[in-house]
Amino acid sequence: MMELLLKGVLIGTGATLLMDIWAILLWKVFRQPRPNWAPVGRWFWHLKNGTVFHDDIGRAAPYEHELALGWIGHYAVGILYGVMLVLIVGPTWLAAPTFLPAWIWGVVTVAAGWFLLQPGLGIGIAASRLPNANTVRIFNLLAHTVFGLGLYATALFLR
Repeated sequence: MMELLLKGVLIGTGATLLMDIWAILLWKVFRQPRPNWAPVGRWFWHLKNGTVFHDDIGRAAPYEHELALGWIGHYAVGILYGVMLVLIVGPTWLAAPTFLPAWIWGVVTVAAGWFLLQPGLGIGIAASRLPNANTVRIFNLLAHTVFGLGLYATALFLR
């Protein structure tokens, strides 16, 4: 069981790292804005008080280390998703990883962003309060597809 959990941690870390590399490429090549993890850190900070949903996270009380907490939260969630995938698919998949389960799981995980994080930040379900909501949704799906690819690639590397 410990080996499964360790592999899940490594797979989640690798997938999150690939997702971050993807974001850097989008920024460097296409001038897409880089993710700002500070609002996410502020959101995580306010969870300790039981506040999940904000009208506008920018108006919530700031936290001195919110950028660092956002990055930690980003990787913690990616690791959690890696562990969950490994627990769902089991050791057979780890012995011979295939792309489809990793990709499906990667795309499924976008739901947490759309239905928990984005409403929690005050930008609505699936970014519905933003003027470019459809663009945000497409980039969310692309990023989580890359995350799924990272899950698969890291599992292959660990095999």
